[in-house]
Parts: sequence; C-alpha cells; structure tokens
Amino acid sequence: MGPMDLLDDLFPPVEDDPPAGVVVLRARTGLAGQRPAIDAITAVAPFRHLQVPGGRRMSVATTNAGARGWCSDRAGYRYATRDPLSGQPWAPIPEAWLALAAGWAAEAGFPCFVPDCCLINRYAPGARMGAHRDQDEQDFSQPIVSVSLGRPATFVWLGASRSGPGRSISLRDGDVVVFGGAARLGYHAVRPIRADPSAFDCRINLTFRRAG
Repeated sequence: MGPMDLLDDLFPPVEDDPPAGVVVLRARTGLAGQRPAIDAITAVAPFRHLQVPGGRRMSVATTNAGARGWCSDRAGYRYATRDPLSGQPWAPIPEAWLALAAGWAAEAGFPCFVPDCCLINRYAPGARMGAHRDQDEQDFSQPIVSVSLGRPATFVWLGASRSGPGRSISLRDGDVVVFGGAARLGYHAVRPIRADPSAFDCRINLTFRRAG
C-alpha cells in the first residue's frame, strides 16, 4: 500500500454527496474543446511554478486570464492587473467562458456572477494542491466556479478547518464545482494526480472568481 492508498482510506470518495454550499455539476464541458482558448491564453502568459511566501515552489503550474490575475511570491499572495513576469496585461477571459461560468453559477444558485479572474492551474502527474481557502478576493458574496479538465482528480472538501476529516469528491473531465454562501471560505485541497498513460497528459483547472 502506497501513500495514495492511505489517502483513499482517510478520505473515501463521495461521488454525489457534497456538503451544503458546494454544488457539483457533472460533464459540463471537456478539455478537448477548451484547449484552443487555453493555448491562446498561455501564449500571452505562459504557465509558471509560483513561489509561496515560505520559499517553496508550487507543484502546480499557473497562469491567469482576466482583468486581474492571482500571484504569489515571498511577499505574499495577491491579485495583480499585470503579469509580473512580462509587465503586460493578462489575456482577456474568453467571452464563451464568461457565459459558461455565469450559467454554471446561476445553476448552482448564484445568479449575476461576473468573474474578473480566471486562474488556470496545470497539474502534471504527482502535482497536488495543499489545503487552503480562497480569501484574497474582496467580495465573498461571489462564488468560486472551478472547472476540472483532463485527468481525473480527487477534490477534498475540509470546510471550516484545514485539518481533520475531509470529504472527497471524484472529478472527471468536464465536471464543475461551485461553492459559495456559507461554504465560500471553506478549506479545500486536491490530492496528487495519478500517473496513467491512457489518460490525458495533465489536469487543467479553470477557477473563475470575482477578485476586485
């Protein structure tokens, strides 16, 4: 039994029983149809492994689209209107993505969602996201809309505390997770992405948020 199996025992998968405030929408899109838009965005601002304030670099590679982009370095976490690497504005969020994100948010019970940031995370096999909560935005009445593309992933919802038992939700290509309201500041994580030569080459996560 390896570390991944131990995690499976600790957080057994729960397919369709998310906690209050967390809505899972299955098979809403797919990586194949979104690759051209992702490629256009990364031509403007390539993926990079950000440094966290403690000095380590994230295993997940990131970039952004929109009026604001999420950034991290030794100075801390923040949103910036320009790519710190190039000094240029981020690529705009595609209009089709804005319409989709608004529609998914409304379906989950959060109407009138207009994101100004799409954080794009690329997970190679073995990459993970530690327990955290999205708290750098200014308006917590707005939800988070998270789109899972490519390789399967296990999303772990921890809730009010970043430690203790969590609830695991298996995500596949095209699944969407929306969380807001009482769940807006909940801690969550992504387990290490499994290596599978028959699957997509990576997992892409589009995370729409209203930052400003």
